[in-house]
Amino acid sequence: MRKDLPAREDVDIELTWRLEDIYPSDDDFEKDMKEAEELSEEFAALEGKSAENAAALLQAFDLYEKISLLEQRFLGYASMRNDQDTSSQEGQSSLKRAESLSVKIARRCAFFESEILALSEDTIKAYYAQEEGLRKYQVTIKDIFRTKEHSLSAELEKTAAAAGEMAGVPYTAFSMMADADLTFPSVTDDQGQEVVISNGRFVPLETTGSRPLRKEVFEKFYGRYAEFKDLWAALYDGQVKQQMFYARLRHYPSAFEAAVDGVNVSPSVCDSLIDSVHRNMDKMHRYVSLRKKLLGVDQLHMYDVYTPMVPGLKWETTFEEAKETALKALAPLGSDYTDLLKEAFENRWIDVVENKGKRGGAYSTDGIYGVHPYVLLNFNGTLDDIFTLVHEMGHSLHTWYSCHDQTFLNSRYKIFVAEVASTTNEVLLLEYLLKETKDKDRLKYLVNHYLESFKGTLYRQTMFEEFERKTNDMTQAGQPLTAQSLSDVYYELNKEYFGEDMVSDDLIRYEWCRIPHFYYNFYVYQYATSFAAAVAIARRILKEGEPAVKQYKQFLSAGCTMDPVSILKLTGVDMSTARPVDEALKVFEEELDRMEELTAD
Repeated sequence: MRKDLPAREDVDIELTWRLEDIYPSDDDFEKDMKEAEELSEEFAALEGKSAENAAALLQAFDLYEKISLLEQRFLGYASMRNDQDTSSQEGQSSLKRAESLSVKIARRCAFFESEILALSEDTIKAYYAQEEGLRKYQVTIKDIFRTKEHSLSAELEKTAAAAGEMAGVPYTAFSMMADADLTFPSVTDDQGQEVVISNGRFVPLETTGSRPLRKEVFEKFYGRYAEFKDLWAALYDGQVKQQMFYARLRHYPSAFEAAVDGVNVSPSVCDSLIDSVHRNMDKMHRYVSLRKKLLGVDQLHMYDVYTPMVPGLKWETTFEEAKETALKALAPLGSDYTDLLKEAFENRWIDVVENKGKRGGAYSTDGIYGVHPYVLLNFNGTLDDIFTLVHEMGHSLHTWYSCHDQTFLNSRYKIFVAEVASTTNEVLLLEYLLKETKDKDRLKYLVNHYLESFKGTLYRQTMFEEFERKTNDMTQAGQPLTAQSLSDVYYELNKEYFGEDMVSDDLIRYEWCRIPHFYYNFYVYQYATSFAAAVAIARRILKEGEPAVKQYKQFLSAGCTMDPVSILKLTGVDMSTARPVDEALKVFEEELDRMEELTAD
């Protein structure tokens, strides 16, 4: 690990994504921005006339889809350009202009849903008969009518859209502070090298470092976040309040119910997840007890959470090795799937390594329709990085299949299913490694990783969800969100989830400060539900082969043509019941048994 981070221009070009696939030059970016603005002005002129007859509605939808395509393209490009170096003034400027235009477009198009909702369903049926081309937009129209009771007047829709830029300020400010402005001290690693701590390096240092190093990194990292606790609290408070504002505006009883309805999922799905996790909290506590025993410590601390329970083994890898492993592990999904992986690897869909100013973490874009998805990584050469690679490629190929089998508007699958394909890839990778590994120490390491996946995804993300639910309830009840109150809520949840065998160090109360997903409007529970679904899907693929793969690819290709729970049923998983979560936690219990057997000596 380098002691400092390279500048963007010093990164090997083959390790960077090729944004020229979207726009060969900045002039092309500017051209699309200009065209989108002009077309949105043209669309605004349709107000009062967009749905007066079938031909007018078809014309309006065609124009709306074209504008939306352009918006996805220029906004995605600007976001990625900024993320590759958030300290670049040019990148910041391009993103702010793109976001501003996006809000302007939303305001100009805001009347459209209201005019569609003014029609009766009988009139819509008659329009389909008069203009066959309208059936292309049937899924979108159906979804608009689904939320009719929460729609606003055309004027209020414009006002809500105009407020979008302001509503995005908490997350924008959080991102700028966390990724660009917040700096961390350095530590001397176990090889005697001075290493600057960063968001991207925190987990690798906590995973591979000696215990004294992990403690120092933990304290310096969270100590730095704690220095700005009042700022983080103000930003999160702003996020919660803007979510609540929009929920009340649309006559929802809470921001949570507005969020789940937005992805067409019943609140009971999340409630069932939390209930299942609480019923199975004994397994999480058993995991913590096992971790304490295997690490051989008198007290287990939060800086012991990431390091493997099997000491003395470092699983290091290169990016080339990671790609090769990914191709082998995902081979059960068929040659068409692995051919797409090769294309991504060979044609620079991926931005691989960390550089100064680069956004932390990892993600796959929603895809640039007509181009291809992109992946951002901060690859550090660990086993976790292989899992991150297959995870993000799962997102990307879900997007690819959806975009190639559906029209643009129908390709945009709901967030609820967005984590399923990515997590299915992770489980397939894990099952492949478990099967191929003969070395007992490495086998223990892999079982450790499986257990960590349950801890970090199913339990931890449910804990995050509870934090969001509790803090939103506090705001709704008129209780202030301060650094103290937020930290107290988080600290108590941490103690509940990790149990008595874990020392909940005081600094862990500030972990909420660094979680970007708290600005994603109740996104996190979907990691947990998706993990449960993925365990079932991956095991079925490995057991049944082609029939299960065929059904899985129907899921990947479905876009938003059905509600998310129904789309998941294509794979044989029914998230409207507690069964997937309960069965996944049985697998967790089985892996705990296996780890105890492997370490019995």
